[in-house]
Amino acid sequence: MRKPRVGDVIVLVIIVVIAGILLVSASPKLSRFLTGNARVEDVPASQVRTRLEGLAVRDWVEVPEYNREAFGQAWADEDHNGCDTRNDVLARDMKAVAYRDATHNCVVEAGILEDPYTSQTIYFERGADTSAVVQIDHVVALADAWYAGAWEWDIPTRQKFANDQRNLLAVSGDANQDKGHLTADQWLPENKAYHCAFIGRQVWVKSEWDLSVTRKERQAMINVLADCPVVEIAK
Repeated sequence: MRKPRVGDVIVLVIIVVIAGILLVSASPKLSRFLTGNARVEDVPASQVRTRLEGLAVRDWVEVPEYNREAFGQAWADEDHNGCDTRNDVLARDMKAVAYRDATHNCVVEAGILEDPYTSQTIYFERGADTSAVVQIDHVVALADAWYAGAWEWDIPTRQKFANDQRNLLAVSGDANQDKGHLTADQWLPENKAYHCAFIGRQVWVKSEWDLSVTRKERQAMINVLADCPVVEIAK
């Protein structure tokens, strides 16, 4: 086997350093939360901290592969109010809402969203080319929930979780796609002013549904909340 040359080693070191710089610069809003080492005691005393302390921390375990169909019907009318969940959340989170005629104020045709993830004002109009500008985000993503314990639930329970409006927000479609299934150690909203409420809601949802966190996820949650005032439970 050829002994590595000094030049090869130097090039490798340079590549590693550049990769680290790019990782931090590509996600400046995450860098301090990935590298911070705040303690849970640094989080202001609150129900959110109590619930965070109670979350189970999981190591890697082999579970079945995530499948969206395992969470049942998308946007089912779980609260039995005659409207599907997507329209319920659009109506709740937007202002100046306009409904389609003859739908008993169920089908949202238009509205204005003050997007919590980007702080942008977004004008929503239902249509094949426009509906996706506002999407409904699972704050605790379904794939995250699956690996955090939902894989053990039956389909009716998973469907209730998928339509739990306490875990749903109307947000920018681009931000929702950017977030995807990522967890707290991998993604935070562009709007820094929403970080505390975002993490507080994740903690509360995971606590309510007995879902676990990874060690990196828990540390990121602590790092965020340690910089926050008392965060009220997001009901």
